[in-house]
Amino acid sequence: MKITSKLISSFILLFLMIGIVQAQTKNNDWPVLKTYDQNHLDRIAMPIGGIGTGTISLTGRGALEDWEIMSRPAKGYNPIYAGVAVINRAPFFSIYIKEDQKEAQALLLEGPVPVKYDEGYYGSKAPNHGLPRFDKASFKTAYPFGQVLLSDSKVPVEVTVGAFNPLIPGNIEDSSLPMAVLSYKVKNTSSKAITISIAGNIPNFIGFDGKEGKAYKNINTYKVEKGFKGIQFTANEKIDKESAQWGSFSLATNSDAEVSYRTAWRKGDWGNSTLEFWDDYTDDGLLEERVSVQKNNMGSLAVKTTLAPNEEKEILFFITWNFPNRLGFQKKANVGNYYATQYKDSWEVAQQYIARIPELENQTKTFVNAFIQSDFPEIVKEAALFNLAHFRTQLAFKTKSGYYLGWEGNKDNEGSGSGMCTHVWNYEQTIPFLFGDVAQNMREVEFGYGTDEKGLMSYRIHLPIATKSTSFGLAAADGQMGSIMKYYREWQLSGDDEFLKKNWKNVKKALEFCWIKNGWDANKDGVMEGSQHNTMDVEYYGPNPQMGLWYLGALRATEEMAKYLGEKKFANTCKALYKNGSSWMDKNLFNGEYYVQKIVPPMHLDSIAKGLIRVKRRLVADDPQYQLGEGVLIDQLVGQVMAHILDLGYLVNKENIKKTNNAILKYNYRDNLMKHPNFMRSYAYGDESALLMAAYPNKRPKQPFPYFTEVMTGFEHTAAVGMLYEGQEKEGLKTIQDIRNRYDGKKRNPFNEAEYGHHYARSMMAWAGVLATTGFHYSAVKKSMRFTSKPGIYFWSNGYSWGTCEVRNKEASLTVLSGKLELKSFSLEGVGTKKMKNKMITSTKPLKIKL
Repeated sequence: MKITSKLISSFILLFLMIGIVQAQTKNNDWPVLKTYDQNHLDRIAMPIGGIGTGTISLTGRGALEDWEIMSRPAKGYNPIYAGVAVINRAPFFSIYIKEDQKEAQALLLEGPVPVKYDEGYYGSKAPNHGLPRFDKASFKTAYPFGQVLLSDSKVPVEVTVGAFNPLIPGNIEDSSLPMAVLSYKVKNTSSKAITISIAGNIPNFIGFDGKEGKAYKNINTYKVEKGFKGIQFTANEKIDKESAQWGSFSLATNSDAEVSYRTAWRKGDWGNSTLEFWDDYTDDGLLEERVSVQKNNMGSLAVKTTLAPNEEKEILFFITWNFPNRLGFQKKANVGNYYATQYKDSWEVAQQYIARIPELENQTKTFVNAFIQSDFPEIVKEAALFNLAHFRTQLAFKTKSGYYLGWEGNKDNEGSGSGMCTHVWNYEQTIPFLFGDVAQNMREVEFGYGTDEKGLMSYRIHLPIATKSTSFGLAAADGQMGSIMKYYREWQLSGDDEFLKKNWKNVKKALEFCWIKNGWDANKDGVMEGSQHNTMDVEYYGPNPQMGLWYLGALRATEEMAKYLGEKKFANTCKALYKNGSSWMDKNLFNGEYYVQKIVPPMHLDSIAKGLIRVKRRLVADDPQYQLGEGVLIDQLVGQVMAHILDLGYLVNKENIKKTNNAILKYNYRDNLMKHPNFMRSYAYGDESALLMAAYPNKRPKQPFPYFTEVMTGFEHTAAVGMLYEGQEKEGLKTIQDIRNRYDGKKRNPFNEAEYGHHYARSMMAWAGVLATTGFHYSAVKKSMRFTSKPGIYFWSNGYSWGTCEVRNKEASLTVLSGKLELKSFSLEGVGTKKMKNKMITSTKPLKIKL
């Protein structure tokens, strides 16, 4: 569908009505995609930190919360000075302001306290609840940049609180820094000069991560280096050096203005410690050193300067950390953090990277600006960019041995769903197109370690990886087939033949595993009939579209890999099975509107191969429960979506795909969930719009699969991307808009699409919306690239290089902003293909292509 000016105007009007404005603008030189007004701040918490390092969150009001830097999630965790819960003296940044002839004042660099904190047994539960603050706030962002704009009619300054961590596609090293960069831009709005002082205050909470450990009398040390100075927070010698809570963090500034500090606060009863600090701070904006031995002692660092009338200055602070220990999924072994092996401690992080931050900030801005200034829909940009934040949380990590793994999601204070669950991570499309080396590493985990000699891939990888990787011993049909397709994807994007060959033997075994006795496709006809454990956490018995299309996609991908490697016989086997399975599905599972499941009871437990059923006690062999049956499943076409991403073509009849999308919209869509009966978890409810997991316009099993009444964003993104690939743009964009309307900052955090946990991996399917709307396909094997022929400027990335492509009048201007690109052909959909002789494109100048 063509996006008309009338439709765009309607969207903008809707956003204005709810107080959220989309924009492709810059504010103080940082990119801005979206702005949230004061009514939509309470749930915002943008994670700041590197890949595999943990994060601290910048809230919508300007506070720092969720201190998740000790190898575990810690939602809502704010370290407390001296353990005084009632006072709740958590980390805070403040500003001292002195006008001529007026009494000095100090405020937290935060907006109003959210009402969610109002009612506690001792009054407000908010961190630092009683301290003065600004009365107006708004939040602007284009991840990984976040900015809180603070103002107050009674205060002669406006402050922009900014935070980010470098994020540069293809550059995993500089995107994995254990650091939060904090920017405080202060503008004097008065007609007279004023004096200001910005102070950062953090308790030394080493030893307690929000759930485990306890408070200790730790050590705070002031240090001065060339180019920066600050406080290093280190551990009491009593803390176990093998515990996840042992390590260090630092607070530093590179300001050349007047710096003062405290490595401790004075002891005091009641609120007297804060009172003594406040009196000292408001006296002249300078801090005097104090000496005390206390649990979680506070360290404070202040920068004092003057502002002329209407002058603005920026003061930077840096929080760095190094916590080397991490317990594995089963919490029995210390698998460590790779990032921590790169530095001696948190101070060394500062030594290595503070001077490089301007360079890395510019590279990050180049990426974000290229992305948000592209001509694909705004809602696609938001969904893709904001869900990218998940990869930087405790969702994913890199062990000290060098392997990337992840949870399904994060609970409040521990991981959720262990072992890089294959049937969940199948949906993730962000990492391979931004960090190809990481994606290859993950495939090495699945095929090099997670697949046994029989071809069974454990859908949860146990740790340590060298000794326990296959000990789980259960396979998921969708997880295993999807991993085969992902292996093909990583090979295509990298063009790395050595990667292809390294685990090819196990890729073949993983497919051949389908054909074992009592297996998924025991009769080897291209149709899965056996016990198929899957992402609904149950086994499907009998042919169904969800497993069937994953299987067909795996057959096609393996056929292509086998042909390339000269294994014609195996390639022909895959091709024959694919053709038969495809024809069979259209003939037997498509009911004229959508694809259904044909339930085939296993009749006896002995008819199910070992490793193919998770909970044996639930099986009613002659009448299996928890089936799809004749339901309209939201992601029945997920295998086809993946095939489109991989440019493998249609797996079944093309016309049936669009008809199925129409059926999903017809039966699963609810414009209001107020009267919808949901018997499981609620990720959407009330007056919100959504696509249900399944609907039953015809016969419904007595007990369908457990999640059929739920709403989950990862599946909605999958359905939306499928619609976009079929040219159903209006419907696809509305589906994405419905998701993002629910994550509006007021009700839910825009950087935290949840399912079985916070920051759920499946929602990173959102990046595929970029691929579908730009028509982007790239093969490093064929050295080919393709885009839509629709005029516009489009961001592209292949995991190793990235840039933009401007399409105008059957011509293209291809720009590489990072990395290099070798091409033999370039295509525009519906226009044609331009052949070229191994053209190498770098960032020196754009390549003009006329078709």
